[in-house]
Amino acid sequence: MKSILVHPPQKSIRAEIRLAASKSECNRALIINALTGFECELTNISEARDSQTMLRLLNSNDPIADVIDAGTTMRFLTAYFAVTGQSKIMTGTPRMCERPIGILVDALRILGADIEYQKETGYPPLKLNGFTYSGQNEINMRGDVSSQYISALLLIAPGLPSGLKIQLEGEVGSKPYIEMTLNQMAHFGINYHADWHTNTIIIPPFKYQPHPYAIESDWSGASYWYSIVALADDAEVELLGLKKDSLQGDSAIVDIMRHLGVESVFTERGVLLTKIPPAASIGWDFTACPDLAQTVAVCCAVKGITLSLTGIESLKIKETDRVFALQQELQKLGATLKEIEKDHLYEVARIPGFESAETPSIHTYDDHRMAMAFAPAGMVSPIIIEEPGVVVKSYPGYWKDLAVVTTWEEV
Repeated sequence: MKSILVHPPQKSIRAEIRLAASKSECNRALIINALTGFECELTNISEARDSQTMLRLLNSNDPIADVIDAGTTMRFLTAYFAVTGQSKIMTGTPRMCERPIGILVDALRILGADIEYQKETGYPPLKLNGFTYSGQNEINMRGDVSSQYISALLLIAPGLPSGLKIQLEGEVGSKPYIEMTLNQMAHFGINYHADWHTNTIIIPPFKYQPHPYAIESDWSGASYWYSIVALADDAEVELLGLKKDSLQGDSAIVDIMRHLGVESVFTERGVLLTKIPPAASIGWDFTACPDLAQTVAVCCAVKGITLSLTGIESLKIKETDRVFALQQELQKLGATLKEIEKDHLYEVARIPGFESAETPSIHTYDDHRMAMAFAPAGMVSPIIIEEPGVVVKSYPGYWKDLAVVTTWEEV
């Protein structure tokens, strides 16, 4: 599909949606399973392309591991292949090869990994040439760039002869993703010590114990349904397969969307979303949940809620520069994303007197979250989403599910 046109619903929305499995949980479970010798019983494996790519590469003897555009898959597999002594070339799409990996490579080299950069220092593609343990069991690394580097090291830490102590420097971003990693490791028998006052994590040497594990539905995917309910005139949606006490940091959408007019009631099957009066403005620090920023920004722009954002610096090194992408595309909806304090504070606000003469066409920048964050704007007025197929990265059934509550067509 080149583009799709989303139309506003013609009636009140009443729906049950079974969300796709969390690729974040799934990718961690897949690495742990590999480290047990593939002895775990994993259920509800994510259909997201990132997870399917991880699964395929873990079961492949090909010397070239092409992760396509999957950042988590690149970081986790680099650590896994490195410490298990496998010879691999790690590569991906041109954009993937522009996303930094130097912090992780530096740490793995300290532990004893032989890694070469094939082109530009600090970026893929990488050549992994084996592993000879250095005896070093302490690593200092920045905590404010990407939690994926930290999780990649944590996952392989129990298999190191002396375990691993990680000392994080600076502010720790996306901490819930690190805690998700640690909690999943604990499910498979790993004891750990995490001191968030000193930002120190200690993993003793231990062998993962194979256990059954059911992967939860995806809270990141749920966020788009919260936006749909917030923007629809009348809506009630039950999202199946979600848990109140989730390991996923993006479950923060429950608290955020209460300000935007959505109440959450947890049921035996998931969570029921209903409409409540919204606030006039909201301020939120997205440091712990950066993947929600696009969804919330679009929702606020359409509803005319002023949004102050912090903690979105990491968005600049995602699938695209998401800050720039939002700045470009929100203008088509009559809103701006302004930088108030450099690399810190941003604000989404309506453009006074804005009137669009034509249906906005949203460029998605080869970024799945751009497509899924902007599509709910179609609850209010028609919107065109370009290159809608990008959603396969994390939520392949997104457009099929959207068709349950409204109509869309190829254009």
